Amino acid sequence: MLRTVFMSIVLSLPIWLTAQAKADVLVGIVNIQRIMSEIKQGAKINEKLQKMYEQKKGELKTDEDNIKKAQQELSKQASLLSADARAKKEKKIQEDILQLQQKTMNYQQEIQKQEGELKKPILDRLKEIVDEVSKKNNVDFTVEVSNSPVVYAKNKVELSEMVIKEYDKKHGK
Repeated sequence: MLRTVFMSIVLSLPIWLTAQAKADVLVGIVNIQRIMSEIKQGAKINEKLQKMYEQKKGELKTDEDNIKKAQQELSKQASLLSADARAKKEKKIQEDILQLQQKTMNYQQEIQKQEGELKKPILDRLKEIVDEVSKKNNVDFTVEVSNSPVVYAKNKVELSEMVIKEYDKKHGK
């Protein structure tokens, strides 16, 4: 949502700049990724997500180890098993691999969903803080640079640090 707002600002930038060509324009620069990682609430969310990731990673590692063990056992017993028994074991291993892949994708989606749910309220509050800091610094418009940095702006001011301090002052817990 915040990216959509910033993208609409960026897309309307050429039209606005043409109209303002003679005026001195002050561009505000913010790095939302940096801000999210450095504000107190963002750090807590990242810690929570990291714990969730480590737990899921451990579960997947256990499943992966079980598959490797089954593959090794099959390899050792292959010459002793009948073709039918070997085929059944191979099929079971393949099913286990597919289940592991599906479980991995589900965990990734679960973590991404959780991240979105946890970060959305912060991003909503962050938009208000960016507006306030931009106004305090007499910025004409503010650009988010995490994904596409500003290559050049004659008059620019980096606002990220000010946004972090203001956010933590108002919402830091």
